[in-house]
Amino acid sequence: MVRNIVILGGDSHPKFVESVCSFLGVAPARRVLGKFSSGESRCEIQDSVRGKDIYIIQSFGADANPSADRVNDYFMELCIMISACKGGSARRVTAVLPLFPYSRQPDLPFSKAGAPLSKAPLDAKTDYTFESVPVTPGPNIPRTAGLNNGVDLANMMGNASLSQGGTRTPPVAMGPAPTNSSSQKGHYTTHDYDNPTLVTAIQSQSTYKYWMAQSGALVADLLICAGADRVITSDLHESTYQGFFDVPVDNLYSRPMLQRYIKHNIENYKDAVIVSPDAGGAKRATAIADSLDLNFALIHKERRTTNFSERQKATMMLVGDVSNRVCILIDDLADTANTITRAAKLLKKEGAVKVYAILTHGVLSGDAIARINASALDKVVVTNTVPQDQHLALCPKLEQIDVSQLFAEAIRRVHHGESISVLFQNDL
Repeated sequence: MVRNIVILGGDSHPKFVESVCSFLGVAPARRVLGKFSSGESRCEIQDSVRGKDIYIIQSFGADANPSADRVNDYFMELCIMISACKGGSARRVTAVLPLFPYSRQPDLPFSKAGAPLSKAPLDAKTDYTFESVPVTPGPNIPRTAGLNNGVDLANMMGNASLSQGGTRTPPVAMGPAPTNSSSQKGHYTTHDYDNPTLVTAIQSQSTYKYWMAQSGALVADLLICAGADRVITSDLHESTYQGFFDVPVDNLYSRPMLQRYIKHNIENYKDAVIVSPDAGGAKRATAIADSLDLNFALIHKERRTTNFSERQKATMMLVGDVSNRVCILIDDLADTANTITRAAKLLKKEGAVKVYAILTHGVLSGDAIARINASALDKVVVTNTVPQDQHLALCPKLEQIDVSQLFAEAIRRVHHGESISVLFQNDL
């Protein structure tokens, strides 16, 4: 039994909270969660938290009721619980998030078709020179964002007239210029915005079409503002998000438990091939392949825009030999299950005997279950970082690995000030 510790659970995953408390030998703290008639979240902590170590468990995924869309409600509920504990003089508050929310948006510019822009288009003139003088716009004149390549702005300004299409006329001494005239432009640097030729020359051609919000950074800031002193999560989709926090973040890995499942539940696993369904997960998959001394294959997915439509067509190509082999797809998260089902179809086409998909976070939203049931996948294995009861009832191919003991041990070690590095190396 762990002393001087309080485990609080949100409404997102009650079974997970009960399982963690069972391993720790403590009872979940009493709390009342609900909503006011206006829809605002309501929270009451009914046990004393003064001077204690508080761990608040809240997961995020597809709600049991598809129309509920409660991910945002769960996050607000978490922040309010953290704030309530800090207001109750808790010694330390740790947010335990089996699935970290909003960690899937990349910090990349996107084109209209949706593909990330790794470099500027070939036809974009981006050779901006620092010798060029930027424009200082006047009132009600739009600011220019840059200069095009090859524009000798000084010569163009010198040869251009103040009226469109004319030639420069020497100034004539007419006495002092009138002031406060309604027709006179202010005394600011301008490059003749009335001349279309010059306007076209100095306007920039932006490379970036869209920008994806980096919502994970915002979530980190909100948790810290609410009062979180530490965060425990698992298999971050973007591991760089750990750097967005000003507090310690323990990113647990489910890899040891996934490896144990492969060893004990897949026949002749030594002859199997570990497959990454995309290039982004290659490092994760190769780590398991190297640990188990298995062969590795990669599915390369390339998105191309057709000439007739802006909609992209993804082309999948297998790198590696899987003929007459059992294939094990490794990924961190499955939402719509489109990637793993298409990968399974390709692997079966290339001669794979059986295809497993082993994932950490089985969000499985929308029609993911129906897609898996109709796919070439033989079995899909997920952890219980997200509630799976309804998914298991609807999908005979689905199997669950319990990782609550991993989180319970991490909580125990953090509470006692012990190292958690052993959790990354050994099976529990």
